[in-house]
Amino acid sequence: MTNQADGLTAIELTLWRGPNCLFEELSFEVAAGSLLLIRGPNGSGKTTLLRVLSGLTRPETGRIAWCGESIEKNRQAFGAQLAYFGHTNGLKADLTVTQNLAFAAQLYGQSGEQIPALLDALNLTLCADLETRYLSAGQKRRTALARVLMSPARLWLLDEPVTNLDKAGREYVIERLCSHIAGGGLAIAATHEDIRLENHRQSEILLGDDL
Repeated sequence: MTNQADGLTAIELTLWRGPNCLFEELSFEVAAGSLLLIRGPNGSGKTTLLRVLSGLTRPETGRIAWCGESIEKNRQAFGAQLAYFGHTNGLKADLTVTQNLAFAAQLYGQSGEQIPALLDALNLTLCADLETRYLSAGQKRRTALARVLMSPARLWLLDEPVTNLDKAGREYVIERLCSHIAGGGLAIAATHEDIRLENHRQSEILLGDDL
């Protein structure tokens, strides 16, 4: 497989967990302006594959290329183009929900004007002035998701982005994904849920059985 000039390419990835092979010689491409869904049962390696794509976990064999160049060669440039919604929320416990998002907006060079809409859509308005140390696990997850949804990074890696959201929250996440992709971004989501983007390029890979 040749490296893709404007997107992310996985080249012959193999990864083991103990005695179990999660995936072997797995290759795919995700072009700018498209969404890839990673599907499969619990234990099949969806989250682990996201970590490999982000550079947090190294595969036994294979490599990841971003815009035609191995991410190992220029981690700083790749990291600047990456927004990752994983299992670790990465919130500042002594800041409120709003302050966490405002801090992220400043890092992104944004005004923060979209924060009220994010709070409303993700059902965070009532806890907006609480320090995140006092939030439930679900509220922390939604706050971390809000931070990614406002990110200008070209590549979004999302682990179960619509799980435990109500109908309005799901629709808002899908709307933001559509906007991100329409603007030339790309997204990869590990999910049990059915995510469909109307009038946008979308593909899917299925990982193996439960381990």
